[in-house]
Amino acid sequence: MMPAEQILPQETLAALRPTLLRWGESHFRPFPWRQTRDPYRILLAEIMLHRTQVKQMVAVYERLVASYPDIPALAAADKATLDALLFSLGLRWRTDLLHVMAQQINTRFSGRIPADKVDLLSLSGVSEYIAGAVRCFAWDQPEVLMDTNTVRIAGRLVGWPVKDSSRRNARFRRALETLVDPEEPRAFNYALLDLAHLVCHKRQEPRCQECPLTPWCHYGSTKEPAL
Repeated sequence: MMPAEQILPQETLAALRPTLLRWGESHFRPFPWRQTRDPYRILLAEIMLHRTQVKQMVAVYERLVASYPDIPALAAADKATLDALLFSLGLRWRTDLLHVMAQQINTRFSGRIPADKVDLLSLSGVSEYIAGAVRCFAWDQPEVLMDTNTVRIAGRLVGWPVKDSSRRNARFRRALETLVDPEEPRAFNYALLDLAHLVCHKRQEPRCQECPLTPWCHYGSTKEPAL
């Protein structure tokens, strides 16, 4: 990762990061894929979460892992059986994607999820976000996870307008590179995602009065209090 532009002062980061980490410890959402460092299970979860709500996929994820506990098992799966297991999630293309991806890993990487980012990105269906998430949550690498939730927090912190296109914006990437804790990136990114879900809402009014980052947040400091 290239050195990040210093968008927030170092003294701000020194206070903000441990504050968010402490908040994250007490607000951690204990989904099954968050309680493992197995890159296979994390990769499955990230692919299944794409355009799918968490509450829809927990039970399906657990059945998938129980039925296919590793890459060789998934690569050898009967596609009709796999399709029936994933049917309730919709997005039928995921059956083919998972099957092809598992075969690629089985053939090219001896059934082991590669840790190298270029290798991960070479796999069918693995996006920049998914590759970063696997490297961060399996191997604690200081990856930036850019989606609508993380860029919303970054934009509000530094006072930038946030649009749908912001998750593809290099300036927002630099902001998130500045924010992420290089010592505890896994815990930090989980806390950032939980903050977006529980507090820093998009469609609902954000709960700034409950936000641990309000002391450093441009949005929180300029927003008029509710009457």
